[in-house]
Amino acid sequence: MKTTSPQLKVNILSFSEIFIEEYQLKLNHLPLVEIDEQWPSPCLQDKFDDSFMCWRPNEITVKISFENIENALNLTLHASIKEYFSTIFSESIPATCSEGHLQLLFAWSEDDFSRLQENLIGHVLMKQKLKQEITLFFAVTDDESIMLSVKNDNGEVWAERVGCEPHKKIADSLNEFITSLKPDIYIESSEN
Repeated sequence: MKTTSPQLKVNILSFSEIFIEEYQLKLNHLPLVEIDEQWPSPCLQDKFDDSFMCWRPNEITVKISFENIENALNLTLHASIKEYFSTIFSESIPATCSEGHLQLLFAWSEDDFSRLQENLIGHVLMKQKLKQEITLFFAVTDDESIMLSVKNDNGEVWAERVGCEPHKKIADSLNEFITSLKPDIYIESSEN
């Protein structure tokens, strides 16, 4: 199995900074998330108003690992998906690629990283039960039945419908895919 490109982490950090710069340029503040004292995150910044907090992606500096997933499933996860989810804590980041609009998924915090791992385990178990090749999701599209995933055997990025085999190759690698993205800045209803 190929290892991840050393550039993947750099490109994820760069894309997240471009997203923040373009967001601030367009809306004159950081992205917003509803205040929820039960869901803390290192991404949270200042209070925006009585209902919203500003946030920004935060580089992960604590040790997080996929060993528990790999041990539970007796499976080695592709290095690129481990690098992707170990680079930043963040709210979902909207983006566009040649195929359309999407939301890049990330863990919001260490607690959310545990939830993400549970979801990845559930996804892999479903793939095994259906006798399908193993994929690992990292983004959702405007069509709620289609997600973007990394094929675990070779690291290619594919579109796949929930419960189905991947049906459309999007990129040769996660690194190639991230470098092809553009931030998708839109005015959220809470900001109108």
